[in-house]
Amino acid sequence: MSARILDGNAIRDQIYAELQQEIASLIAEGIRPGLAAVLVGNDPASQIYVKSKIAACEKLGLGSWRLTPPPTVTTNDMLAVVDDLNRRDDVDGILVQLPLPPQVDTKRVLEAVDPAKDVDGFHPTSLGRLVSGRPGLVACTPSGVMEILRRSGIQLEGANAAVLGRSDIVGKPMALLLMHANATVTICHSKTRDLPVVVRRADIVVAAMGRTAMVTPEWIRIGATVIDVGINRVTDAAEASRLLANFPKRLETFREKGSVLIGDVHPDVVEVAGALTPVPGGVGPLTIAMLMSNTVKAAKLRRGGAARVSAAGR
Repeated sequence: MSARILDGNAIRDQIYAELQQEIASLIAEGIRPGLAAVLVGNDPASQIYVKSKIAACEKLGLGSWRLTPPPTVTTNDMLAVVDDLNRRDDVDGILVQLPLPPQVDTKRVLEAVDPAKDVDGFHPTSLGRLVSGRPGLVACTPSGVMEILRRSGIQLEGANAAVLGRSDIVGKPMALLLMHANATVTICHSKTRDLPVVVRRADIVVAAMGRTAMVTPEWIRIGATVIDVGINRVTDAAEASRLLANFPKRLETFREKGSVLIGDVHPDVVEVAGALTPVPGGVGPLTIAMLMSNTVKAAKLRRGGAARVSAAGR
């Protein structure tokens, strides 16, 4: 068998179409949701990420601001930037692009963001609201995974789910979201005994451990749904040849470009899984889509409360 590929780009486009209608309705009421992105330094990956987020805002008609403090910025400087954004009524969402320079206390800066504008869902208050099942802003990647599962018709209620990884950004909120959807969840990590055996029991596997191709076909029950959150760039020719031995077209592309993106799931899992997200083109597009969704949701929560969000279905 070969897995059904869960196309993140197509699902992102569905969400964008829905958001455009919501944004148009808000603008008609005189409300234009806005996102402020704070980017420090010249890290190429961070610059690409912020550029793509600002581009998504422009595509959807959201307000957007890009702030670029100098690389020498101090913790107090960053706290002042965040405080100013917290006070601005035209800013509904605040994104502090990571990593920050080593001289900046990242934890203090992130926790200084007003939870009502925490569109990344990183603030302890945001996580606490998720734990208690209250309306709030949820980390974008786990939210995106839930959109993939629901919009792809994957049965969640009563399903056994294994979440590989226990980070505050992905693993923990992912497990909570699945539990709220009435799945039975096992959180796995580097100290889990007999990890492949535990994973093989699952109907749904979410891999977010940051280890290239760690999840091999032997770990997966035939027909299981596999969500690959990992994005790992492989540049070693021998490693690429080993991982892509059964994918000659992808291997040829590697030889042309000198690199290839591989998830936390081995490419050969496509032959045993029932459904699988590709890398790239799976979870990645949904992360930015949910950032946009959170910005709209924040605007509604700030101006109309939980009832307004419920009425809109978000």
